[in-house]
Amino acid sequence: MSYQPRLRAKYSNEVAPALQKEFGYTSPMQVPRLLKISLNQGLGSAVGDKKVVENAVAEMSIIAGQKAVSTNSRKDISNFKLRKGMPIGARVTLRGDRMYEFLDRLIAVSLPRTRDFRGVKATGFDGRGNFTMGVKEQIIFPEIDIDKVTKLQGMDITFVTSADSDEEAKALLTAFGFPFSDKK
Repeated sequence: MSYQPRLRAKYSNEVAPALQKEFGYTSPMQVPRLLKISLNQGLGSAVGDKKVVENAVAEMSIIAGQKAVSTNSRKDISNFKLRKGMPIGARVTLRGDRMYEFLDRLIAVSLPRTRDFRGVKATGFDGRGNFTMGVKEQIIFPEIDIDKVTKLQGMDITFVTSADSDEEAKALLTAFGFPFSDKK
């Protein structure tokens, strides 16, 4: 038998049937699914130093297990000394098995390593069933060697689901074991 990530198996065996029963879906295809996870890092300090982007892309590639790409500015902003086409960020989009592997590592290892962690606030839903959260430091990921980190950078993590409402998306992420805090 071929390898299947733990959370993918959990989704098909436990999560999908539970959500189908909870929301009264008539077809298994109506059950919300996790479509992709996007990691995004905006690097304002990259305007003065090109190495910042290279380091961020390398670190994000290690975290995601997939090559990250740098993002370039779309227009000139003179107040920020920014020119069109300058690299100012890093991003990576995870789908399939890598997405489930990353989610598993995020829930089980990385989030509990966050300082004073009491759960993730559930205020990051966008009204269409997608959830975005911010991470203040990239060193919460065990793949990152703290001694080699030159600058602490935060990142945004977006979970894109096929759910129609925030309630369904929150139920999906909670079923995966996502640690939402009770208070808003």
